[in-house]
Amino acid sequence: MRVLIVDDHPIVASGCRALFADQPEIQLLEAADAESGERVFLAEQPDVCVLDINLPTVSGFELARRMLAHVASARIIMFSMNDDPAFAARAIEVGARGYVSKTGDPCDLVEAIREVGNGGVYLPAAIARGIAFAGPGFAQSPLSRLSSREMEILRLLSTGKSLAEIAWLVHSSYKTVANTSSLMRQKLGVRTSAELVRLAIASGVA
Repeated sequence: MRVLIVDDHPIVASGCRALFADQPEIQLLEAADAESGERVFLAEQPDVCVLDINLPTVSGFELARRMLAHVASARIIMFSMNDDPAFAARAIEVGARGYVSKTGDPCDLVEAIREVGNGGVYLPAAIARGIAFAGPGFAQSPLSRLSSREMEILRLLSTGKSLAEIAWLVHSSYKTVANTSSLMRQKLGVRTSAELVRLAIASGVA
């Protein structure tokens, strides 16, 4: 099984190599950002892709969207420091077949890769319970009101990117990004982009 790991932290890549060192049936491919990850994906056609959400330019959500636009059957696992059920829900929405928290047991990643590689889906039990039994608190969470594309734009705003830069990064028009930003402010009950950025940081999107 050929597995592409897209993560910008060398220690994570090193940890993945160590994790699979005694499993010769798994071949690891690596990339450090969305752009190189997309190139490796197109060139190598891996069986499973493991994508960090917080990549340096566009996020793993956006990279997943691009991969699935190229190959609708791509098997993608989102990999994140954040175990908020809202992130897992957005990952499923964008088309990922698995979600693994970096704070969890390393065996979760191994199990996720095997399950997704065999055509299944994977959520760690704690995250699955968080989604299934989230209740009103989840619905009231700001992140639960946003689509994966809106979360992507919110994250880029929080890094200081202008609307024009965001439009270029997400392969969209300036008008679409501006309209999305306005819609997010309405959804979240804030009036300015600065308030959006503060909310993004408080919610762990940034």
